[in-house]
Amino acid sequence: MSCADTFANYALRAIGIGARLLPKSDITFCEQVVLIGSGMIWNIYYGILAIMTGFFFATALAVARGSERQILSKSAEWFIFIFRGSPLFIQFFFAYELFVLFPKLSIDIPLGFVTIAADTRWLTKAWFGALVVLFLNTSAYSAEIFHGALKAVPKGDLEAADAYGMSGFARFRRIIWPTLLRLAWPSYTNEAIFLFHATTLVFLSSFPAWRQKGDALYYANYLAEKTFNPFVSYPIVAGYFILLTLSIIMVFSLVNRRLNRHLEPGQRSKIKYRPQVILTR
Repeated sequence: MSCADTFANYALRAIGIGARLLPKSDITFCEQVVLIGSGMIWNIYYGILAIMTGFFFATALAVARGSERQILSKSAEWFIFIFRGSPLFIQFFFAYELFVLFPKLSIDIPLGFVTIAADTRWLTKAWFGALVVLFLNTSAYSAEIFHGALKAVPKGDLEAADAYGMSGFARFRRIIWPTLLRLAWPSYTNEAIFLFHATTLVFLSSFPAWRQKGDALYYANYLAEKTFNPFVSYPIVAGYFILLTLSIIMVFSLVNRRLNRHLEPGQRSKIKYRPQVILTR
């Protein structure tokens, strides 16, 4: 089988398109690269959706934590503390055990004239259950970043907004929100990178891969067992994540440039990837 045929058969194998059966013997390097690359679809899926949804929830948490209302500030503070204080792997395990109970509890939704039984079996699937855990985890970490940036907003900007007659949502949207993003964006970039790396824990969690539709680490582990050589499949996974990290840095750098477009070029904060090289004599 040529590499082109391998790509046609396994490039979308992780989402159920292509060959039904995975290779079991005489596995080539091309097959490993394509299969693991197919699994990266799920890692990117987890990361993008968790970042997009967690971004807005984290903003709400940061604002709630800075609120003068004790019920809002304490609730947000405890949420952030619990999800930042406990290991992500434990969160995966606890969430799966909790979601398994939901179908047995038979959640009903009364609509007055009729009652609808909610099907919760999809919560135990990795495509949604694991995504919920990643969403809650990144929301807590991002909220702490945004809360720190919220406290760092210059008081002079707020006083100027008050003098101009702004209040409430208008002041938040036009003054606080842009400044918060500009201050928090470099740290938030690191959180995005860590989140994409954390998607590899989905394979180690209790959430099963349905019909062998797993992520990159799932296929790397499968190939390592079949070839008895983990020094090929796992470095391929590492290579994919290095490329993914560089892509994230590039995209977030463009956003950072947009956020700081009003500043002089020398005053703009830049996001750069500078690997540390250790030299010995």
